[in-house]
Formats: sequence, structure tokens, C-alpha cells
Amino acid sequence: MTAEATEAALAHAAREAHAGQDARNDGLRDGDGDRPLRIALLTYKGNPFCGGQGVYVRHLSRELARLGHSVEVIGSQPYPVLDEGVTLTELPSLDLYRQPDPFRTPGRDEYRDWIDALEVSTMWTGGFPEPLTFSLRARRHLAAQRGRFDVVHDNQTLGYGLLGGTAAIGAPLVTTIHHPITVDRQLDLAAAADWKRRASVRRWYGFTRMQKRVARRLPSVLTVSGSSRQEIVDHLGVRAERVHVVPIGADTDLFSPDPSVPEVPGRIVTTSSADVPLKGLIHLIEALAVVRRRHPGAHLVVVGKRAEDGPIATAIRRCGLEGAVEFVKGITDAELVDLVRSAQVACVPSLYEGFSLPAAEAMATGTPLAATTGGAIPEVAGPDGETCLAVPPGDSGALASALGRLLDDPGLRRRLGAAGRERVLSRFTWREAALGTARHYREAIALAGGARSAGRRA
Repeated sequence: MTAEATEAALAHAAREAHAGQDARNDGLRDGDGDRPLRIALLTYKGNPFCGGQGVYVRHLSRELARLGHSVEVIGSQPYPVLDEGVTLTELPSLDLYRQPDPFRTPGRDEYRDWIDALEVSTMWTGGFPEPLTFSLRARRHLAAQRGRFDVVHDNQTLGYGLLGGTAAIGAPLVTTIHHPITVDRQLDLAAAADWKRRASVRRWYGFTRMQKRVARRLPSVLTVSGSSRQEIVDHLGVRAERVHVVPIGADTDLFSPDPSVPEVPGRIVTTSSADVPLKGLIHLIEALAVVRRRHPGAHLVVVGKRAEDGPIATAIRRCGLEGAVEFVKGITDAELVDLVRSAQVACVPSLYEGFSLPAAEAMATGTPLAATTGGAIPEVAGPDGETCLAVPPGDSGALASALGRLLDDPGLRRRLGAAGRERVLSRFTWREAALGTARHYREAIALAGGARSAGRRA
């Protein structure tokens, strides 16, 4: 999207938000800090089976509701799966990336307004429009609901439409940044085969310029790890005192040990998008080829979409692993948990993670973990040899050695599995994440109230 189009979109959104603006209800009163909050939780992409954003929204909203708060999730396609006690408000896009026809051109009768036209034109020119267009729709929706919410929580949209503070969206804003998408951009550029691919990557990630500008103007940013906090400061230029760490966690009731699930000899399980270099799957494929020389029954189950061509498919063919790598997708929560329980080893081969839910979930089941030290993974997985086996990111040889050690040693697997579950129970649960998040909601509300009082006195 051009700079002119961006400025025009922002100006149009501002006119819509401020037209007929009235004063917002004060909501929480001084000394009323224990009253349940009315929370709007925004998610421009809510699929709980692909990527961490949908998982975050589902589990955080459930735990906030269990704490007594009123939670309304406002989301676009793919819509999130939510638990009892949480309301979903659908804020539909044109769903341009849906299966089985991604990058589709909508019919003429599908266009509703200028935001739809902006969404399509950005896609046609190779960009990714959803963070901007969702933020513009959310701004319009929230302005119409003024006074209904005590706080708006944005889950990494970072779009221009969410700027303007309480006057624009009707409530104080808290934003979660899991990790800066600029990290993904760097890794995708490094993996690009030629100048045409690099140009395409730069255009696709054009929205990160917007996210940088928005992030620097946010009053309160939450993130999930110390590593992500530093990346947000370094990559996005957010002032360090505005960024607060609230670790997320595993559903430890669901992800738990179950001795009745039989262990499958040689099974290694990982969660990965095959076509995302950041996830490091190609290094795990190469490591598996080495492991199978000593353990011919070793095999890999990947929770994620199979890549029919590209580097992963090429590596599988090159290493002769066609029958040793299986991809599964669209499985239920119960099926996922049993799959992890059945593995002798869980693996996180990522080059970088802002947190790593797959690591926490595998550890919660008592499945021993081999993981890299990329990004925040060590914060989750813990010390090498105590709660996991840790290897440098991108080192296929070291990963093969760790996998081989675990397959060779049942005692080591039992020890690391038990220690890993204890680590998750003591540090990484969704209830603790909800409690920490709610504390920051109240701080944001108090800060906004103080600013309004100072404005009235001026």
C-alpha cells in the first residue's frame, strides 16, 4: 500500500471515529479496583489450530472469564474457537486467504465499503492488508460501542486504526506483541533464493512499517518473554518502561501425563509450519536422517500443513525420508494431546520463538523435550540437562545428537519429562497469565483516568 493510501485510510478512520463523539462513561471509579472488568479482546486472525495468536485468545479469554470478568472477543476470519463464558463478535473481512481459494478476487457484490476496496488492492499489489483493514473496522465498531468496555486489548494487530487513545476507540488500549514480525521478515529474506523472491518478501511484509510506527505510540505493551521484550525495544523502538512481560502457559489440565497412552518407539513430534524458515523444520529433517542410521525406526510427526514443494519437500526427498515424516492437521485438542503423549521425544527446532507454546505443552504432558536456544525458548524449556536437552538453533548435527541421546536412554527421558512438567506447573499456566494481564488492564485504566483528570484541571 502506498504512503498516500495509508494516510488517506488513517484520515478517513479518524473522521469516522470523531464524528458525533461524546464523552465516555468513567467506568471504574477510584477505589473500585476489584470490580469485574468489561474487556474487548481483538484478534485479526483467530485460528486456534495454526499459529499462537488463536491459542492465546482462546485460553486467555477463558481464564479471564473464570476470574469473573466479562470478555467479548472481536475477531475476523478465521474466527477463533472460544470456550463457555466468552462472547464472540464477528467483524468479517473479505477472507482473501481462505482455503481452498487463497488470494481470491471477490465478486462485485461482496464489496461493502472503502475498507474492502483497500483490502483487495493491497492484496493485488502483493501486500498483506489484514492488520490495517481489521484495525480500521475495529475502530469503527468500538467507536459505535463507546462506554461499553473498560479496556480494549489488541492481540498484535498494531494497525493505524487503533491509534488515538480513548477518544478514538472508547476505552484505554493495552496491546500484546508476541514478538516483532520484523524477526520473521529478516529470516524470510535470508532464506530467499533470488532477488525476485526478496522483492516479494519485502512487499508482503510492508505492514511491518505500520506496526513499527504504531508500536512506538502505544501507552502499554504486554509481551510473553524477556527475549521478546528486548526484541520489541530493539526492533520496534518502543521505550523499555512501556513493555511488560506476562508469560503465557499451557492448559495443564488438558496437557497432562496419561500412562494409558502407549509410547510409540522412535516417534518424534513437532509443531511447525513447513514453509516458515523461522520454525527450523528443515534442520529437524536433516537431523532425522542422521538419527535413523542408528535408530532406523525413528520417525517424525509434524503437526502442521504439508508443503507439497519447496525446501522442506525437497529435503525429505533428498534425505530419503518419504515414509518417515508424516504431517497432520485439523486434529482435535484431545488428538493432539494423545499424539504428544505417544511420542518418545518432543522437539522444538525453531530458529526463533517469542515464547514457544509447543514447548510448554509438550513439557506439561511429561514428554521429554529437545529444543534449540532460539529466542525465548530457554526461558520456557529451562536449563540444558535439567528440564530439556538444548542445542544451538540451525545446528542439525547437535540436534541429531540430542535426539539420539533421548531415544537411547529411557531413564533420561523419564527424568527430563518429570522435571519439565514441574517447571510448567510452577511457572507457565493460563490462570497466572490472566491474573497478570488483568493487573495491567487496571493500571492502563488508572493511567487513562489520571490523564483525563489532568486534562479537566488544565
